[in-house]
Amino acid sequence: MNALVISAQDKDGGGVARNIRAVTDHTDPATDNPAPGHAVLRTLASAMNHMDIWVGLGIPGIDLTYPRVSGCDACAVVEAVGANVDPAWVGRRVIVNAAVRQPDRQSPDDPPGSTLAPDYQLIGEHHNGMHRQRFTAPIANCAAVDGAEPHHAAAFGLTTLTAYSMMATKGQLRPGQSVLITGIGGGVATSALSIARWLGCRIIVTSRHQWKLDRATELGATDAILDEGQDWSKQVRALTNKRGVDMAVDSVGKPTHMKCIKSLARGGAFVTPGNTGGPIVETDQARIFWNQLRILGSTMGTNDEFREITALFRAGHLSPVIDKVFPWREGARAWERLESAEQFGKIVIDWQ
Repeated sequence: MNALVISAQDKDGGGVARNIRAVTDHTDPATDNPAPGHAVLRTLASAMNHMDIWVGLGIPGIDLTYPRVSGCDACAVVEAVGANVDPAWVGRRVIVNAAVRQPDRQSPDDPPGSTLAPDYQLIGEHHNGMHRQRFTAPIANCAAVDGAEPHHAAAFGLTTLTAYSMMATKGQLRPGQSVLITGIGGGVATSALSIARWLGCRIIVTSRHQWKLDRATELGATDAILDEGQDWSKQVRALTNKRGVDMAVDSVGKPTHMKCIKSLARGGAFVTPGNTGGPIVETDQARIFWNQLRILGSTMGTNDEFREITALFRAGHLSPVIDKVFPWREGARAWERLESAEQFGKIVIDWQ
């Protein structure tokens, strides 16, 4: 089958794109005989995430072997199903939640798991992913999007799920509140903008690029701050009449963390799904306890949350921002675009 293969690990920082190969002879026995509870999916479009770079670089703690296929987002048609799956799925157009929940361990000495977070393995990270002509996935991770345009459907899933889980579920964002989104332009940040707009929130965005701020304003951002290395928390405070924002959505990390903390109103939530700018941050614990701030880490989301956002997608309330679409044979260019960090929204690969 056709596939985009990461031929080798990028060990010297020369770029993952140089190791991307468009092949026509990729094989996967699982697509010939799907396991119970699984489906074989024919890919219409797949979408890029920063995970596609991390998989090419190698992920500490995960034993990745090469060549391998990444890809955590796709719109596909169900071609076949394994045992214990309703055959009515066959022929349906779906999107896929790449986060596959793992069974919790059962140890006699463990305390109650009432607040234990789910343990996920990711299709496209732990296992070969969706940047190929066919792949398999648990049917529980599929949601129907019949009639949806494949490029938009493929671009919607993982980043919207990530943003929705951290903002709506964990962060408990309420309609009409105020939100700060740093580094606007990436998939999660643009999804966060879409969710905040749907909830009627005031939205403040930051970026190092004026053109990205202009684009975000066109998409509904209320205020835009050009990040030139200054302490822009003072600007956030000024924009909110010194009150601060109810939520700061930050996937940058080290360069922006403390500015976000200083931008929060009393009881505000700092929510983060990643740290492209570095994981080691300096914070202010006194400000955290005195202002009763909430610090929330979030990774992907549940299948129930996935179905919630899919319902909003089908109803036209949430939609992704697409940067560029590449034919699958030009997959290396898609990686180059992602590694350049010049995109605004999602990069999509067409498989039709």
